[in-house]
Amino acid sequence: MLLELHDIQKRFGGVTALRRANLSVAAGEVHLLLGENGAGKSTLMKIVAGIVERDAGRMLWNGSEVSLRTPPEAAAIGIAMVHQESMLAPHMTVAENIFLGREERRGIGLGWVDPGWVNRRRTVERARRLIEQYNFPLDAEGRVDRLSPAGRQLVEICRAIQHGSSLLIFDEPTSSLSDHETEQVFRIVRDLKARQMGIIYITHRMDELRAIGDRVTVLRDGETVHTGNLAEVTTGRLIQYMVGREVAAVYKREHLAPGQALLQARNISVRRSHLKEVSLTLRRGEITGMAGLIGAGRTELCRALFGVDPIDAGEILVNGKAITVRTPRDAVQAGIALVTEDRQISGLALRLSIAMNITMAKVERISHWGILDLKAQNRMAAELGAKLRLKAASPGQPAATLSGGNQQKVAIAKWLFRQASIFLFDEPTRGIDIGAKAEVFELMNELAREGAAILMVSSELPELLHVADRILVMRQGRISGELPRDTTQEEIMKLAVMESAA
Repeated sequence: MLLELHDIQKRFGGVTALRRANLSVAAGEVHLLLGENGAGKSTLMKIVAGIVERDAGRMLWNGSEVSLRTPPEAAAIGIAMVHQESMLAPHMTVAENIFLGREERRGIGLGWVDPGWVNRRRTVERARRLIEQYNFPLDAEGRVDRLSPAGRQLVEICRAIQHGSSLLIFDEPTSSLSDHETEQVFRIVRDLKARQMGIIYITHRMDELRAIGDRVTVLRDGETVHTGNLAEVTTGRLIQYMVGREVAAVYKREHLAPGQALLQARNISVRRSHLKEVSLTLRRGEITGMAGLIGAGRTELCRALFGVDPIDAGEILVNGKAITVRTPRDAVQAGIALVTEDRQISGLALRLSIAMNITMAKVERISHWGILDLKAQNRMAAELGAKLRLKAASPGQPAATLSGGNQQKVAIAKWLFRQASIFLFDEPTRGIDIGAKAEVFELMNELAREGAAILMVSSELPELLHVADRILVMRQGRISGELPRDTTQEEIMKLAVMESAA
């Protein structure tokens, strides 16, 4: 075996992250690691990657026991990790990030190299070759902070590949990618497997499992509860292993007759994000799905409706009345909420408490004469947390310490506290487990029953087909078509990739 983990244990203060975690990976194998948010998957992989030290247990690399205390130590023996959340330097270029720490140096004079000089031309050339090899939509000289979450994920993959590792850990690599980009990642994984690299692949997207996996390990509450060949276990049984119960109807949905129009967008255009004459209507009690490839303009439309990117032409109506949306404050006052694609960067204030994150959108509800009522803040945050089944020690717990699924619940609770009526959900289930997905879908159902209007952007077509009442498809900054809920993935993709009319 390339890697063996035996009875790994890890505690953070009074919280036990790993109890008895076991896993083994062979060269030329894709080993799936499954489990709910908080099950210990990322902690276990951070131990393998040298980011976190284990408290107990054994780790063997090619049969010899090792203790890795830093990522460079892990990299030195051939272990690399593609993180779910970006670990890149945002102010640097794509090429600089790919080769960060392993830059090619430029010689000065004869026979020697000055360690202070980087051969930037050579670095860009090497990055371009790597990008072209995998057909990624990246500009080697473009800055990382201008990339979408999907683009940053592709840079992470490039950086890990070029290091020449023997074991590559993918932590939710496709959580922000479209089906097209996801297939590109699968192609990379298959190529690395053919080169006898060991792959550990963490995912919450159950439809991905059969496409690439060989064996599977499931963690629950920090323990390994199942390991075996993927072909010998059903998806339903894997879900039972993950959550400890059956999830009979993850996508269960009560489709209601839509009510009056709450939000109307008419011929919206935004030059900076290439939106062109986009029109749509969101109605009470209806979940409108939105599909499209990465870069089609889905996130950009949400930003425009929320006032992040002011519109250059067109108009927005709420309850039939035209409104001016120049800033997010204008949108919030009109009853519009945006649950962003990247919750850790733009959805939450990670250093602040759960209670402060939940109440920040309308602090006047818990203030008297300009003084914040902390008791009321904690009480209301606790009530919303209970409603959303938030797993946290207390409302005072920092948002940064929560799992991805629980962070998403806090991001949603903020807008419930604000009492919004129009919800823009941009990739609401990105990076959360199957149980948390079911809870998010049920929350959306409840909001629809209460008369909210919902726009749900998702790259997971099965989600849209099960949850949405109708589906809009975007392509190149325009809405290319609308489909009923009983359509097919093939029909959606036709609209997503079809050639523009002449």
